Amino acid sequence: MGFNDQGDDEKLLAFEVEKIRKRNIKDVIQSCYRRMLERLKLNEKQIAYVASTGEGEMVDFRKGHFYSMTCHARGALFLVPQVRAVVDIGALHSKALVMDERSKVLAYRMTSQCASGTGQFLENIGRYLGVTLADIGELSLKADKPEMPSGICAVLAETDVINMVSRGITTQNILKGIHLSMARRLVNLLKMLKADGDVLLTGGLSQDEGLRCAIDELAEKDGLNVRIGAHELSIFAGALGAALWAGFRHVRLSGLRGGTHERNNPSM
Repeated sequence: MGFNDQGDDEKLLAFEVEKIRKRNIKDVIQSCYRRMLERLKLNEKQIAYVASTGEGEMVDFRKGHFYSMTCHARGALFLVPQVRAVVDIGALHSKALVMDERSKVLAYRMTSQCASGTGQFLENIGRYLGVTLADIGELSLKADKPEMPSGICAVLAETDVINMVSRGITTQNILKGIHLSMARRLVNLLKMLKADGDVLLTGGLSQDEGLRCAIDELAEKDGLNVRIGAHELSIFAGALGAALWAGFRHVRLSGLRGGTHERNNPSM
């Protein structure tokens, strides 16, 4: 992901996405980076700073690495300035955080080690049901009698799904039940943090409308004063935050004037 000046107020956001599919992860990263530079008509010498977040050790050419929560907070604030809480639903982990108006993380909570609240779990369920991730949300919204798995363990939940299929439970009701099970964990995190106001979903499942509605439904049922939403670029919030912090750090290290309003923000 990169920014390229297009005038005083206009910037171009570029991104490349490619599935790994049993390929070497570092090769995929390099391939995406090269293609992005080509799209922007830039070369590596013109890039002042490369930042990573998440599994940063996979980016050999990075100059700096930033914590995931710090990046998601900064990226969320960039996308939706009034947001003060974030729920990051990733492939392997899910977490919630609250922050201030400068994106400083004030507190956070994470789901347990079990993977049943993550994107990988939902993808596995979808694969068994013959449904792609892109279609899961829409199907979930069509449920009329959702059935939740009895166990919170990913392995037990997958076993429950197999039993549901054998009992003739519809795909829509299975998926809505899975969404409600995942949403319960995420709403509990928001309750522990005493989140209030606008909450932005980020990460790989942020565009799953069925999951968003399930979170909203349980949050309202529990009496939380929150508004659950997503942005069209929510999936890139962490990368956006890393890019913004990279620009800030580059300015500081270079001794340049200007910078952003986070000049004194200690949360990097």
